[in-house]
Amino acid sequence: MPFTPFHFGPGALVHAVAPRHVSFVAFCAANVAIDVEPLVWMLRGEPPLHRFAHSFVGALAVALATVVLVLAATRLAGVLGLPESWRGSGLTAKRVAIGALLGTVSHVVLDSVMHADIRPLAPWSDANPFLRVVTLDVLHGACVVAGLVGIALAGVQRLRSESARGERSARSGRDAGRVPR
Repeated sequence: MPFTPFHFGPGALVHAVAPRHVSFVAFCAANVAIDVEPLVWMLRGEPPLHRFAHSFVGALAVALATVVLVLAATRLAGVLGLPESWRGSGLTAKRVAIGALLGTVSHVVLDSVMHADIRPLAPWSDANPFLRVVTLDVLHGACVVAGLVGIALAGVQRLRSESARGERSARSGRDAGRVPR
């Protein structure tokens, strides 16, 4: 699925389930980074399009590069002119690493289902055990559903967080007028 947002759906769901452990930014960045490979081979007109980066070994290398780049971007956010949300954003190395690794590994699995030129187990095997395990419609549908569920869960979490914040604020306002005994 080169250059499609379908890969982001599973990332939205994983982030919504474990927001303190998975960086959605790193997940998405890793999915974009891994697809630089087929872009290069497309532009050069040299198949196969999916090579090293679309193996699990290559996915690890892309994930490591993504971690370095995302962490560097957070540290240089002001200099790079990135939005305020990147500064002090809580993007820890662990969250970024988990997001990037989940992003690249899931990318390889999802692309392996639909692209015959992918060798996810290289260099040990040229086999692609994921090829056509489900139809393209099922694959895309599952990614969309995962994204919608992830967005819904994130929305519920945000509402709960805002509600809890409002209750704490109201309580502290009431407590401010009390005289301690």
